[in-house]
Amino acid sequence: MLATDADILAEAERWKRAGRGVAIATVIETWGSAPRPTGAHLVIDHEGNFLGSVSGGCVEGAVVEEAIEAIGTGEPKLLEFGVADETAWKVGLSCGGRIAVRVEPVT
Repeated sequence: MLATDADILAEAERWKRAGRGVAIATVIETWGSAPRPTGAHLVIDHEGNFLGSVSGGCVEGAVVEEAIEAIGTGEPKLLEFGVADETAWKVGLSCGGRIAVRVEPVT
């Protein structure tokens, strides 16, 4: 079972209070078939620990990597994932949809 939005955001707050670098990734737009709806969250700390889901599989791993970088720079990121011939089985959505994810460092 996936954590609720309240669980995910509460964990982000706990991690931040504990002195960890934290970012929140949020699905901001979907097109076609997408595994998670708009508004789905993933919280990530500077060590790559995470809670929640924005997609699954390879996409989740790529979002965690980008979040760690965003924590380091303090700058938000806008990521898009979908099926492309060269990335369909690497970092993409084999379901045929596309998603946009905003990664925001928590300050």
